[in-house]
Amino acid sequence: MGQPYLTDTALITADGTALPLHAWRPTGEPRAVILALHGFNDYGVFFGDPGDFLALRGIVSYSYDQRGFGGAPNPGIWAGVTTYTRDAGQAVRAIKQRHPALPLYLHGSSMGGAVAMLAASGPDAAPVDGLILAAPAVWGRTTMPWYQRLALWIGANLVPEMSLTGRGLDIVPSDNHEMLVRLNQDPLVIKQTRIDTIYGLVNLMDAALAAAPDLTTPTLILYGERDEIIPKAPTRRMLKTLSSGHHRIAFYKSGFHMLLRDLQAATVWKDMAAWINNQNAPLPSKADQRSLSLLGITEALH
Repeated sequence: MGQPYLTDTALITADGTALPLHAWRPTGEPRAVILALHGFNDYGVFFGDPGDFLALRGIVSYSYDQRGFGGAPNPGIWAGVTTYTRDAGQAVRAIKQRHPALPLYLHGSSMGGAVAMLAASGPDAAPVDGLILAAPAVWGRTTMPWYQRLALWIGANLVPEMSLTGRGLDIVPSDNHEMLVRLNQDPLVIKQTRIDTIYGLVNLMDAALAAAPDLTTPTLILYGERDEIIPKAPTRRMLKTLSSGHHRIAFYKSGFHMLLRDLQAATVWKDMAAWINNQNAPLPSKADQRSLSLLGITEALH
């Protein structure tokens, strides 16, 4: 096993795997760094628009295609919770080598949020200065009805290679319809998902939910009232089990699951930039001051 490192186009992990790397850089000297982890069936270019926005504010952003997604090896094949967590930690350390003097923030959207939670917790926690989690995937088995758990187990054990699509579910991930059309036309966005990959995702969500009490890194948690992908119940459970560290919740009344690409995405980007600049200051949108009663939470966590 070698040392992980970055090239201009790839994160080279310790086992020698090349994961496609994407970067958005300011024209001058950066003042902070973000590593962004994409969601399920997505890939690293998801951070393009926020990356450009943050670059104008002196923040350099990196994102890579996680194993099995985008242009990474073995598309559609789940690599395992340990592997995704280890890759994220190695990416953090490789970026630290490139930017040793800059504060580094780990962002994760949906599945990427679950990976980020695991990478930033435990005895080998990645050395980051803060977490930014957008609708983190914490819908574990303990928050699923029994029939969903049973169907998942049967599918994963009897027909693991069967693929499913999202057709017929009548779920709206974002109000940005033009963006959704582009994703549907993008050949690197996975449209049909193997059941054993879904099973692996649930394992990841189980682990992330269990890791929440150990999360002591300062964290900005972004969640939309209209999120139809990650339900309120598991999100509420995760928030209530967080440690007493400095955590802030931003609740967007018009937000969908894909907060960073919704029609109001610029509002979220501004909040992210403001929090990186000063974790103690109120967010520009005041999303951290809104009532969280719909999540069953009466006050923000600090």
